[in-house]
Amino acid sequence: MIFQSLDYLVFLVVVFTLHWVLRGEARKWLLLTASYIFFGYIHLWFLFLLWYVTLVVYGCALGIERSRRYRKAFLILGIAGCLAMLGVFKYFHFFVDSVVYVLNAAGLPVLTPSLRIILPAGISFFAFQGMSYIVDVYRGHIHARSSLIDVALFKAFFPQLVAGPIERASHLLPQLENSRVLRLELLVDGLFLIIWGFFKKLVIADNVAVVANKVFLLEDPGFPVLWAGVFAFCIQIFADFSAYTDIARGTAKLLGVNLIENFRHPYLAQSPADFWRRWHISLSTWFRDYVYIPLGGNRGGRWLEARNIMITFLLSGLWHGANWNFVLWGAYWGLLIVIYRFAGDAIPERFASLPGMAAARIALMFTLTNIGWLLFRETDFHYLMRYLTLSPSAATPLEWQAGAYFASLVLLYSVPLMIHMAMDRRSDAAAPGQAVLRYGSLAMRTATATALVTLTLLLRTATSADFIYFQF
Repeated sequence: MIFQSLDYLVFLVVVFTLHWVLRGEARKWLLLTASYIFFGYIHLWFLFLLWYVTLVVYGCALGIERSRRYRKAFLILGIAGCLAMLGVFKYFHFFVDSVVYVLNAAGLPVLTPSLRIILPAGISFFAFQGMSYIVDVYRGHIHARSSLIDVALFKAFFPQLVAGPIERASHLLPQLENSRVLRLELLVDGLFLIIWGFFKKLVIADNVAVVANKVFLLEDPGFPVLWAGVFAFCIQIFADFSAYTDIARGTAKLLGVNLIENFRHPYLAQSPADFWRRWHISLSTWFRDYVYIPLGGNRGGRWLEARNIMITFLLSGLWHGANWNFVLWGAYWGLLIVIYRFAGDAIPERFASLPGMAAARIALMFTLTNIGWLLFRETDFHYLMRYLTLSPSAATPLEWQAGAYFASLVLLYSVPLMIHMAMDRRSDAAAPGQAVLRYGSLAMRTATATALVTLTLLLRTATSADFIYFQF
């Protein structure tokens, strides 16, 4: 089931109503059943993978906590079980095609094995969430739950199941286990986040996607047209992914649950490390806590730190997709962070406080981010190399006019994002449950929500594509 459908809105109303009517274990069973309906709505067999991961992490976590002798064996077994599922369903063709390519290049002709595998939506998200639960139990950060329904609900909680945020058990499990009451501030915040998320997806992301898709379908775009298309994809992927997060967080709030924030205005980043503190926060902190720090982090000097950064980002790139362009994208971001770290050692700190330096750093980082998005968007290596070698001097005046038109169109659709960025007062600025709802803010939100709904109905595209991160 997809968020931007009438089916989902009906589903949400029914679940919301029943959730606040029921109490105790009945409420858990309702949410678990609703989550399975949500995930298996299109392909029922996807549920078998979700049940598989649930049983693996449930059994291994209990084994870790109850067996001193075999704790590490259960840890390895649980992680291997999750990775094996990813290897089969997400990376089988990638590894097989890579091996066949190398053998053919070496003069050993091999036919590529044919195996049709449908990639379940969000498989990497719930696999990583399951692994974090096992590791946290092993580290003693949380206790393994003996209740299978609690673990199953943690794994399947439908708002964040398909595209995150990747929640930690220490944050989400207690909220699902404990009783909750419907509070007005959560209801208002939740509805506003859902409406804002729908607007970002249906009006901003889907409209600029038309520009991006048209540009990347061109056989030989000129320099200005190509980079206008990259700019369109830059806005599309942010509006699209953050929209999913907003709808997920808003839905969870309607059910009395607070999910973590996943974006903090990433295009205001002043460095690569700053970008990853703002973009897909749940994934970047996952790799930090479960890959980078166990590798040694920044201990051992700059060169070992650089090695750890590169390994972490190569794995992050591979997480995003079974294609070499994602590996290249991960390597690109790893190199950027390493270069900035070494440059920071060489550049005196007094230059950082010069007038205009913050704006210059943001502009530079935005440019570097767009280069990264080109690596992310274009999966054909030969086209990618052609795009990276395009010269602005070779572009015709007509291509410059077309590029300016496309960029202006994308900029127009980006205005609401800029306004939101300038006026952002996040609803979670206060500690959960302590936000004070003022009548003025309620009136303002009501007017804003009404305007967003109206604009969504007027400006949405005829058809809406799936969320981009469903494929990961």
